[in-house]
Amino acid sequence: MNTLTDTKLIDVLDRQIIRLTQAGLPLVPRPYQQIAEQIGIPADIVMQRMERMLALGIIRRIGAVPNHYALGYRANGMTVWNVDETKIDALGAQVGQLEFVTHCYHRPRHLPDWPYNLFAMVHGKTHEEVEEKTKIIAGLLGDASQGHEILYSTRILKKTGLRIS
Repeated sequence: MNTLTDTKLIDVLDRQIIRLTQAGLPLVPRPYQQIAEQIGIPADIVMQRMERMLALGIIRRIGAVPNHYALGYRANGMTVWNVDETKIDALGAQVGQLEFVTHCYHRPRHLPDWPYNLFAMVHGKTHEEVEEKTKIIAGLLGDASQGHEILYSTRILKKTGLRIS
């Protein structure tokens, strides 16, 4: 059985865990215990395996994914920023820590038509709320930002990652 220090990326047991969790953890009080029972191993092994796969980047995160629309957040705006490349890493990390930013990442510019290189997803119940939150980001970025836009969602697309069968 693999330990957290093994160099092999995934084995049969990891694949079983991935298959059982790729659509989300079971909505029960002890989800790791339920997964462990299905596989026939202790729950702490499931947790160790998942932590290892998370540390190696095999899985990106373990967490809840709320349905923003169901919670009343219907004004969803991807804010795009033209940020000084020498400051983008530090500033992007600060923007990503804001409680109202759910995604924040550095993307390449496509000049001359697309000068934006920092993207930050902001959710609000109204466009005005998103615009107020965008002002907070603008204040944080200060002179390092040479402009921005807000791209509002117009429909919900089903988001899924890779599925292993």
